[in-house]
Amino acid sequence: MAITAALVKELRDSTGAGMMDAKKALTETNGDMEAAVDWLRTKGLAKAAKKSGRTAAEGLVAVVVDGGKGVAVEVNSETDFVGKNAEFQEMVGGIAKVALGVADVDALKAADMGGKSVEAVITAKIATIGENMSVRRMAALEGETVISYVHNAATAGMGKIGVLVAMTGGNEAFGKQVAMHIAAVNPAALSEADMDASVVEKEKQVQMDIARESGKPEAVIEKMIVGRMKKFVAEATLLNQAFVVNPDLTVEAAAKEAGATITGFVRLEVGEGIEVEKEDFAAEVAKAAQG
Repeated sequence: MAITAALVKELRDSTGAGMMDAKKALTETNGDMEAAVDWLRTKGLAKAAKKSGRTAAEGLVAVVVDGGKGVAVEVNSETDFVGKNAEFQEMVGGIAKVALGVADVDALKAADMGGKSVEAVITAKIATIGENMSVRRMAALEGETVISYVHNAATAGMGKIGVLVAMTGGNEAFGKQVAMHIAAVNPAALSEADMDASVVEKEKQVQMDIARESGKPEAVIEKMIVGRMKKFVAEATLLNQAFVVNPDLTVEAAAKEAGATITGFVRLEVGEGIEVEKEDFAAEVAKAAQG
C-alpha cells in the first residue's frame, strides 16, 4: 500500500509522533492505521501524544561559547524535578552544542544530533522520562569576546537563567560582572537606540495620560514627560542602568573604566512569558473522575 503524506499526517495528528516515526510505522504495518498506532505505542513513540497538551514551563537554559560566538537555548519540561535529571541535562547540553551551528530554533529542531533530528531525540526522551518537553527558544550572540553566565545552575553551563555578553576590550572578570548584572536586573535593551519604538511610544502615552489626570497645563505636562521618559529609558537599558557592583556608576561608565565596550547581550530565563494554567485540587479531582 502506498504511504501517502495524508496518511502520515493523520497518524501524526492522532499520536503526536514525529513525521519520520509516523512514516516508518505505516511502512512497517503496510499502511494499517490501527496497527501503526500499536507499533508506535510498542516503541514508546505514541506516549508523547498524551503528554503534548500539558504545559512545559520548567526546564533549563544552557549556554555554550565557542570563540567569538555564544548560544543560549531553553529546553522546557513540566516539572523542576526533571531539570535535575542527569539524563535530561545531558540532552540539553547536547542540544546547546548543536545550536552553535544553526541560525534559529526551527533549524535547531531539524538539525542532526547523533543520527537523529533534535526533535526526534526529544520525542524519544519524552517517552523514557514521561514528561512533555520542548525546545522553546534559542538566541545567538557574536563579538570580539563573548562571556557566559548561568544563574541558579543545575550543573555546569545550565540553569534557570542563562546570559551571554559580547564586548570588545576589558577582561573576563568584568564581563562576568556585567552578565551577573543582566541576570539580576533584566534590561530590555542595550541602549535607547535598541529599544522597541512601540514600547517607548506606549510608555510615553501612559505617562501623558497619568500626567493629564493631574490637571496641569499641557506645557507643564510636556516637561514632566521628558523627565519621566528619561528615567524610563535609564531603567530599561543596560548601558544606562546603575551597575549592581557599583551603583554610583552606570554600566556604560563602569565599562569605560574597565577599558571595555559592551556590544550586545542575551538573557533567557526558564518559563519566561509562559502562562501556566492553575487548577484547585477539587477541580483537578473532578476532572480526573470524568476521565
